[in-house]
Amino acid sequence: MDFAFDARTEELRAKLLTFMDEHVHPAEALASEQRAALADPWDTPAVVEELKAEARKQGLWNLFLPDTEYGAGLTNLQYAPLAEITGHSPHLAPTALNCAAPDTGNMEVLAQFGSAEQKKQWLEPLLAGEIRSAFAMTEPEVASSDATNIRTRIERDGDDYVVNGRKWYISGAMNPDCKIFIVMGKTDPDGEDIRRQQSMILVPRDTPGLEVRRAMQVYGYEDHSHGGHAEVSFDNVRVPAANLVGEEGGGFAIAQARLGPGRIHHCMRLIGMAERAIELMCRRAVSRTAFGRPIAQQGVVQNWIADARVTVEQLRLLVLKTAWLMDTVGNRGAHTEIQSIKIATPRAVVDIIDRAVQLHGAGGVSQDFPLAELWASARTLRLADGPDEVHQRSLARRELKKYL
Repeated sequence: MDFAFDARTEELRAKLLTFMDEHVHPAEALASEQRAALADPWDTPAVVEELKAEARKQGLWNLFLPDTEYGAGLTNLQYAPLAEITGHSPHLAPTALNCAAPDTGNMEVLAQFGSAEQKKQWLEPLLAGEIRSAFAMTEPEVASSDATNIRTRIERDGDDYVVNGRKWYISGAMNPDCKIFIVMGKTDPDGEDIRRQQSMILVPRDTPGLEVRRAMQVYGYEDHSHGGHAEVSFDNVRVPAANLVGEEGGGFAIAQARLGPGRIHHCMRLIGMAERAIELMCRRAVSRTAFGRPIAQQGVVQNWIADARVTVEQLRLLVLKTAWLMDTVGNRGAHTEIQSIKIATPRAVVDIIDRAVQLHGAGGVSQDFPLAELWASARTLRLADGPDEVHQRSLARRELKKYL
């Protein structure tokens, strides 16, 4: 394994670091001010559109998509350090680069499984950053950690499918620019193979019967920057049969194909979030005095900083190994490593951010520093794309199988 950055990665890293320093970080406070002044808080602040235009002009656009026809053509190993950099400002930078979830996963689904018509109508405007999208899988009435529990029905009726169900924590759905939903539901609820019961279908936002009911909070945050997390209902929503993504019964397999890259992208950005927390921790430690000496000289603080650095270096190596395996042997061959980083990274980064919050005292839980929002985001990722315990169960079974 060689994790040295190649020439293209080095070039993009340098360009992206400059873009972050000159454009993204200075825009963080301005984006919040502009949002507070919007008539609709879910609208996009003007500065975000300015950042998107600048990123596109600089060639920092769609970096996540390895398909050269649609994206930058980067490998996972090339994209990893770039995604980490965007993690320094996770509520602004990914959107600026058109590399924000859930659009990234939805674009991957459409690029890999979409028909020519679906790509033309929905993938192209998503790639251009003209619209946003949502992925509707999680449901409030079942344990969604087991995707086979899904109750939403997708029933064939002549040349149409009719969708009925209720979803929640549907990321991006509050944004008025969210024009398309990829909905997962059951087309064959009584089928023998529980992994062939589900399908995915495209539902335009303006389809009669689709209602975005309310914004769901995440630890008290509404997460405007990502377009919120909504509760959505589907009441006899009728769409053409041509809106089916892939084949009937292929929804579970498509979801797994979507979640693999999504999990590593989250972990890449989480490392950047940890780096931001360490930076803030160090700056705070050298600027404050308590009990007669700088906080930086307190042994417990030094331990926190040292442990955080060791942890980040360990996590980064594991994420890079996972990226390398995904590039060389595919997502299936990297299954153990993907689950390992999904378990280890959010858990460890939550702890690092929590130490940074502690070091900042009251300021750490305030809106004057990004730490509270970073903590909420990192903690949520212990649930998103499968909770820790599901990955631990699967990983343990794979280990035990060697001895059975």
